[in-house]
Amino acid sequence: MRTRFLSAVAAAALLVAGCGETSQPTSPTSSGPKGSITVFAASSLTAAFGSISADFQKAYPGTMIHFAFAGSATLVAQIQQGAIGDVFASADQANMQKLVNGGLTAGSPSIFARNKLQIVVPAGNPKHVTGLADLSRAGLVVVLCAPAVPCGHYAAEALKKANVTVTPASQETDVKAVLTKVALGEADAGIVYLTDVKAAGVQLQGVDIPDSLNVIADYPIVVLKDSQDVGLAKAFIGYIHANGQRTLAHYGFLPA
Repeated sequence: MRTRFLSAVAAAALLVAGCGETSQPTSPTSSGPKGSITVFAASSLTAAFGSISADFQKAYPGTMIHFAFAGSATLVAQIQQGAIGDVFASADQANMQKLVNGGLTAGSPSIFARNKLQIVVPAGNPKHVTGLADLSRAGLVVVLCAPAVPCGHYAAEALKKANVTVTPASQETDVKAVLTKVALGEADAGIVYLTDVKAAGVQLQGVDIPDSLNVIADYPIVVLKDSQDVGLAKAFIGYIHANGQRTLAHYGFLPA
């Protein structure tokens, strides 16, 4: 019997719950859903989903949302290998489609948010990065997400549009790893999502990428086939679509 998988980051993710402006939860009701579910979600959703889940749990006492945050490709691999969860939220449609094709989803995915890229640099922008072209500058240490990770292939698309060639110092498993390397001074710049820079705090700042060179990321969400509580999983997804949009916008996501 496969056991419910909980990523090691799940507990840490709960710490972000309630941070920042959140959507207005509906009034608590005794007739609403109850129980516990596990949500596998792309790393870039950490802050927003933490806040949304806090609102959801206030609106529906007796519910508990556990999270496993990681790169979308990593989460897909875990689910394919037998990790049990209830909901999957991806930062791209390609990784979601792998689960759909494998018969590991219940129902059709729905797009609940969109995102776009931004260059991340240390606060003060000490290397004076002004755009994608600067990332090819000799001596500039750049880190990117790995190509299999949504932020990695989105970054490759943007660099191709700009006709810029970058040899990254490393290719990371998710956006959080890219942010960490830049924050620690191990890299001068990276490409992540606008939402990640917005949530990162004062150590980091963003350099905008023009819309003509940027890439819009679609975020799909779905109930997983092996969900232990399909009703609660559907209720949480419905809440994100209906009540969570204001919170997603607060964290920099674009409307679906």
